[in-house]
Parts: sequence; structure tokens; C-alpha cells
Amino acid sequence: MNRVRELIDQLNKWAYEYYVLDNPSVSDREYDKLYDELKAIEEETGKVEFDSPTKRVGGDPIKGFEKHAHISRLYSLDKSVTYDELDAFFTRIKKVADSPEYTVEYKFDGLTMCLTYDGGKFVRATTRGNGVEGEDVTAQCLTIKSFPLSIPYQGTLEVQGEAVIRLSVLEEYNKTAKEQLKNARNAVAGAIRNLDPKITAERKPEILFYNVNYMSEGELPSQVAHFDFLKEQGFKVFDFLRVCKGADEVKAAIEEIEVERKNIDVLTDGAVIKLNSTKERDILGATDKFPRWAMAYKFEAEESVTTVKEVVWQVGRTGKLTPLAIVEPVELAGATVRKATLNNFGDLTRKDIKIGSKVLIRRSNEVIPEILGAVEHIEGSLNVEKPEKCPFCGNLVEEVGANLFCPNKYCPPRVVAKVEHFASKDAMDIEGLSEKTAQLMYDNLGLRECSALYGYTAKDLGCLEGFKTKKINNILGAIEKSKEVSAERFIFALGIDGVGKVAAKDLVKAFKTIENLKKATKEELIELENVGEITADAIVKWFGDEENTAEIDNLLAAGVNPQTAQKSVISSIFAGQFVVLTGTLQEFKRSEAQKIIEENGGECQSSVTAKTTLVIAGDSAGSKLDKAKKLGIKIIDEAAFKAMIR
Repeated sequence: MNRVRELIDQLNKWAYEYYVLDNPSVSDREYDKLYDELKAIEEETGKVEFDSPTKRVGGDPIKGFEKHAHISRLYSLDKSVTYDELDAFFTRIKKVADSPEYTVEYKFDGLTMCLTYDGGKFVRATTRGNGVEGEDVTAQCLTIKSFPLSIPYQGTLEVQGEAVIRLSVLEEYNKTAKEQLKNARNAVAGAIRNLDPKITAERKPEILFYNVNYMSEGELPSQVAHFDFLKEQGFKVFDFLRVCKGADEVKAAIEEIEVERKNIDVLTDGAVIKLNSTKERDILGATDKFPRWAMAYKFEAEESVTTVKEVVWQVGRTGKLTPLAIVEPVELAGATVRKATLNNFGDLTRKDIKIGSKVLIRRSNEVIPEILGAVEHIEGSLNVEKPEKCPFCGNLVEEVGANLFCPNKYCPPRVVAKVEHFASKDAMDIEGLSEKTAQLMYDNLGLRECSALYGYTAKDLGCLEGFKTKKINNILGAIEKSKEVSAERFIFALGIDGVGKVAAKDLVKAFKTIENLKKATKEELIELENVGEITADAIVKWFGDEENTAEIDNLLAAGVNPQTAQKSVISSIFAGQFVVLTGTLQEFKRSEAQKIIEENGGECQSSVTAKTTLVIAGDSAGSKLDKAKKLGIKIIDEAAFKAMIR
């Protein structure tokens, strides 16, 4: 079998030169000759090695995508579109790093991928998904030849990259394709998230790697080290990484990318700026969505001129009326745009939008197209009339500032939107309960409150159009399963204005139970990091409405059981303490120190507030330490922290 190993190693070396280095050393004919020899031996012996290049072909279609949890969370990036917003990012960094060093690289517009290796062998490929878990697309990824099946690193490894289809490849594909692919981003998403790996292979995607998401042995000290490590292991990286000493150098690198992006063969829509030092990144940490040490700078969105054909009004779950412009179809950022949003009637008036007029429209990636303003009015252009009544239920609308509201809580689109939000994945996660299903329940079952969902029977659902036994059982099962829910998801599901996933988590952490939250005052709510005055007012108002509290009682009576996660407590060393960590600790990662504090009865805060009782200050502690001193809060160093936990 030595010949098999010789063939595999030689073929993989040639493939690396061709697909990663773009510098082939042999002809296709010579490669094919050895490939055919290897394939013949494998067919004769019935044995295929884990890193054989013959595995990189499109296999049979799969039945569906399995979910897979990432070892370490994959965050998305916060975005800026102006230098003012970028300067705010630099200001935040300067609070923890006196002389920060940044890296700047291209932001590619594709599909984020996470590849796992163990013992030097490729294990699986997944999409980013929600950052915690993604879809297993190993069968599709095996058709891609720009990543290695074996690597020198022998520990467990997760690497992150962007699946892309080169613009030239897309152009060639469209020459013979029965169905044209509009843009490279949609093309690669459709290629990877396709149940038939042969389709993936036909579209010829590749992966450009830029981050080590997890490694079981060792730690990389910087973003530069990430790039060097990826190249050493045989991963394909885009050969552009600028190391910058300050804001001016970062902006110069961004401008370099903005000019050069028009000359490269990959779709890109911006630049990514990262703090280079891993140690300084640990100090900054992350929000619920984004790392605080990185920022995407998005280039100016694509704009075009089109004509407004009609303006229709939509009603959301809060009752707010939003004008939606129906426009002449226009191609923008790789998609055909037929609708565009306007924020409210005041926005519509300020932008001087009229039916029949030409308007400037903007679309950037997945953002809903937006009308920027009128360009030209023509003879016969009509003013958009302010609606006096809700277009769906006929109730007189109420005007609050620049916004119009339907006051009817049981207005059809309000109820449907409320139920859809309640059932959404980040809320009660009732799979299969879509907007369409909620509308059917409203029309045929008299659905008005979410609590009614828990009383429906198979007989009830059987009268809905398109509902057969399997679909009925699936929805009833999902409704039953949703009864066991975390308290923060339950609070998010209630649909209180301004309360997103992050604020819901803060509310549970601060008040522990729904009963405590009902009694919370505006002053107590404003103390929380992610709750401002407007949201605090909305929370107090929501719980002050007897119909809302009655709905909570109905949900609980139906068996919904919101649960607060119980943290295991080893001791009570930090009992009653609200602790802030600042600066760099020498012997602990920020996450490790936080875990120790919580396991010993304390509660960690991300910023210093009047509620803070203790600050643990490491090296290079900045503004948090200064604020703690001003407020007279107890401050200890790492040595004192170690003494406490001993």
C-alpha cells in the first residue's frame, strides 16, 4: 500500500499548488494519469484513505442538513459605514490599549464556513448558522479542492473562512446554465446549501480562510499569527493583510481596498478591521452579537433611480403603520428590487415622495431597500394621502410624533405579527408556525392571543387549509415542546417594545422571576446596561396593562414554564457582590475569572454602575477603574483576587 500513500501525497501536493497557490507544476494530463491509477487501486482493494483526492467528488443527494454545534461561538461583525462611526470604534479600543495595532483585510461577500479537524484529519464542515450551531455541509464541502483533508496540527481545530464563487467562474457557469445565477453571493449560498453535492461541484466554489476559531493546544497571539498559521497548515488565504499603527493607517488601507476591489475576481463589499493583539481582545470581550475588538467597514451601498407606482401601508405588531413603496423593478446589488421601505409618514413627507415620481433608491446586501428621496416629479405625480383609518380594521389611527398607530390590539396584521414573533426561533421556537399559519388561525380559529395556541386540538387544526395528519402532529408537538422555555426567551416572546434578546437576558439576570419584573420601577430598569429610558418606559407600561398580565397568567396556566438557568455555586465568597473585571489578568482569561466569580456566588457586570460593589483591576486598567475610584467602589488587584478564591 506504499504506492497508494505515494500517489495521495503527490496528488495532494499538486492540488495545493493548483488550487491554493495558483501555481501548478504539472499538466492536467500528468495529474489525471496518477489520479486514474489511484482510483483503480481503490476500486480493486475497496479501501479509500481519509485524505484521498478521489473523495472530492459530488456524491449522492442527501435527505437534509443535520445541525452541528460549533466548539467555539462564531460571532458576526458590527458594521460602520462612515468614518465617524469607525472613530467611535477606535475610541473604544483606546480605552483598553494605549498604542493599539490593527489589521485590515478584505470583507468577502459569500457564505461563512467553519471546518473542524482532529488529529490532523478533516472531520466536518458547517455553515455559521446562528453562531452557536450551523448546518453540516460536509458532503458539499468535500467537492471543494481549495482546503486540505490533512494538516500538520494534531490537536482539535476549528477554522473559519468565506465560501465564494469567483466572478469569472460565475460568468462561465451562466453561459451554459439553464437557470442564470444573478450574483456570486446567492450562487455560493445555493451551492453550499444544496442537498445535491453534484450541484455544489458544478458551481466550483472555494473557501478563503481568515480565522482560527478554536484550537485545543496552544494560543495564537495575534491576527497576523492567525494568517501565518493558516498558511502553514495549507489553507487558502487571500493575500492581503495590512498591519496598521493607528486610525490614519487603517483608513488608508480601507481606501486601498475600495480602489482595488474593482480589480479582483471575488465579490467584496467592505473591509474588516481587527485589533491585532489577542490579549487586548480578551480584555474587550464581546456583546451578545459582536466581538468588541473588530469592525466591518461597509462601502457605499448601490443606488439607482426608479419610479414609485404605489404606496401601501403595513401594520406591525405594535400597531405602527409603515409606508411601503411599490416601485418599477430595478437591479440593485445583484437583486431585482420591487419594493422599498419608508420609515413613517413624517419620513415620506420629508423626502417629498409622490406616486409617479422618480426616486433615488438604495440597497446594501440583505438590508431592505430604502428610498433616499425624490429626484424628479412629473406631471400627474400624486401626493401620498395620510391614512385616517387603519387599512385593515377601519379604526381611526392615532398620531404619535411622526408615526401613525392603529390602536386596535386585535387588528389582523397586529395579531398575526405578534403570534409570528412569539413562535419565532429566538422566542418560543414553535417550528412550523409561520405567518401564513398564524393568519389561517386568525381567520378560522379566532386566534387573538398567543395563549390560545396551547388549547388547540388536532380537530381544530384539521379545519385549516393544507393541514394533514403529519403537519398537525408536528405543530401540536412543537407547541407542547415550547412549554419548557428559558425565562429570557419567554420575555423576548412577549414582544415588549425595545426588549430584544440582549435586554431580555439582562432583565432575567437582574430580576430573576417574572413576578419581580412585573414590579420593577423605571429607575431600577435604567440601571441595566442594555435598557434605556424609552425601553424602561415601555416595560413599565406593558406590565401596567391588566390585559398583558392576564395573558401571562393564561400562558402559565396553560403549562408554559419559564425557567431561569441555575448556576452551580461552589461557595459564597462573592455572595451579594456585583463585580466588574477590567485590565489584563496574568493568570486568568477574562472568561475564566468570570466563571470563578459566578461559581462563588457573585454576579459579573460588563460596566461600572452605581450597583457595582467590587472591581478587580488587572494591568492597563482604563476608564472602568477611573469610574470606580470616583464612585468610591472597592478595588482589588489580581493578587487579592487569587487570595480570596484560595
